[in-house]
Amino acid sequence: MLTGTGLIIGFIVALIVLFVLIIKLKWDAFIALLVVAIGIGLISNIGVRDLPGVIADGFGGTLAGVGILIGLGIIFGQFLAASGAIEKIASSMIRAFGVKRSPLALSATATTVAIPVFFDAAFIILNKLVQSLSIKTKISLATFVAILAIGLIVSHSLIIPTPGPLIVADNTGSEIGVFFLYGLLVAIPATLVGGVLYGKFIGKRIPNGDRLSDVTEEMEETEQVSTGKEMPTWLAYAMLALPIVLILSNTLMNVVFIENPEHIIPTFFAFIGDKNTALLISVITALFVFRPYLKEDSKTVMTQAFESSGMILLITGAGGAFGKVVQETGIGDLLIDMMQGVNMPVLLLAFLFAQLLRAALGSATVALITTSSILGPMAVELGASPVLLGLAICAGGIGLSLPNDSGFWVVSKFGRLSMMETLRVWSLGGFIAGLTALGFIYFLTMFQNVLPGL
Repeated sequence: MLTGTGLIIGFIVALIVLFVLIIKLKWDAFIALLVVAIGIGLISNIGVRDLPGVIADGFGGTLAGVGILIGLGIIFGQFLAASGAIEKIASSMIRAFGVKRSPLALSATATTVAIPVFFDAAFIILNKLVQSLSIKTKISLATFVAILAIGLIVSHSLIIPTPGPLIVADNTGSEIGVFFLYGLLVAIPATLVGGVLYGKFIGKRIPNGDRLSDVTEEMEETEQVSTGKEMPTWLAYAMLALPIVLILSNTLMNVVFIENPEHIIPTFFAFIGDKNTALLISVITALFVFRPYLKEDSKTVMTQAFESSGMILLITGAGGAFGKVVQETGIGDLLIDMMQGVNMPVLLLAFLFAQLLRAALGSATVALITTSSILGPMAVELGASPVLLGLAICAGGIGLSLPNDSGFWVVSKFGRLSMMETLRVWSLGGFIAGLTALGFIYFLTMFQNVLPGL
């Protein structure tokens, strides 16, 4: 049984073994993740009898959070694609912004959508749009995946009302409105550098090849098979926005009825604004609204979606199982003990603290909550602005998503990227975005005595 530094080394070795199994030996990611999860569990303090239960809990817990979402999201995306709605939206965006500025348009969309909508839901909803944009603009899919994913995770980690930054603001004693404004300000350069600029850079090195050949064929078939009716552009946008608006309505009603949360109105919107319910409503609406525009019957579209969702669900669940085993080993506590004895500037310490926990535990939200619960109450004692300390913690939760993060596999499978490509596009892009956010936070310290709230 490994403990202390040996356990951390064991975790690093486990990641290397995972890479070898998938990349060199060509194992399926689902099997490889489960094997490595068992391996690291056996060398840790998790009991042999308890290990299968921990793996099952991690698998089931992950799918409890995103399983229904992934299934409904794929169905909804399939209807958007089969009806021609995605092509309508992509064409209108290109006409409005031009080919060269389409990455900026997607970046603005991702940042805005992620404020009310959770990362995984937003990525799945917008996934088909990204594929269509890549085909129409001839820009690498990796570029658009980076822009979408980084834009979403930056907002998810920095901008209230997502749970992570909301709890960080509370733990640091920051005023919510002030934290929101500065979080939004910091998110802009982080998204532009880590998403748009790095996305363009990495996209030139990861060409599409034939990874979108099936999507291209579907688009050509949709154009050739005419139903006699062409979908209005406004309807395409309205349907894409439907689940987002439903989810946003829940957030809005929580603010409006903050003093009376049990009122029937926020209760109603809490139900329809739940991400799973919102997507279910959207799928049911799509069944009726898109019927005149489908080149195939609804049953065929549903069957195609079911065929796509199985492996994605398995791999996402296995990633959650791996992450759960790592959490149960106590690696997070070991990293906390190591970092508390390091003498370095407080903002950098907060960033590294959250970054290491993000990499080790696989969850940005857990990393933010854990780090802020330790350092947050010490903000004044450490001589730091509570708002800037909190933002440094949030910046640390952006990057270094590894295969123990179920979100890693959502990006990989929906983004049609291999594991190594996902590391280059998603993990490294997020790390660059986090560093950019930290750099901008240090820039704000130069005006700490001038800017309000700091």
